Amino acid sequence: MSFSELLAIELPLGLIILVFILFEIKQMLADFVLQNSWMAGGKQSATGWLAPMATHCTIHASLTLVIALVINPSFWWLAFVDFVVHFSIDCAKARIGLATGWTLERQSFWSLFGADQACHSLTHLVLALTLIAA
Repeated sequence: MSFSELLAIELPLGLIILVFILFEIKQMLADFVLQNSWMAGGKQSATGWLAPMATHCTIHASLTLVIALVINPSFWWLAFVDFVVHFSIDCAKARIGLATGWTLERQSFWSLFGADQACHSLTHLVLALTLIAA
């Protein structure tokens, strides 16, 4: 499919917005409500980070599965995609933070945090469009 053909696809804007909002609510729940200090601190550690990271990403994947089953059940596998993408984004943020020593007091930390959240939002847009366009 060419880029111009991709741009010519017509999708219901209201449904795109609704599903995107569901994914953003999922992000808020999984990153700020359901993530405990073990996950938040552990995934940022130089050692012992795998279990807290995997647990955190499993929560994200589980909530994506719920959204997919409601919107388009044949795309249940997007939960695994979300796990891998979320894991990759959070690992990159953690490794950059560890390598640079950026802490909460530095503006660079907050720039990194903002980039992390923007990547998650772009992922959610792609997931929403995938669920609707299929």
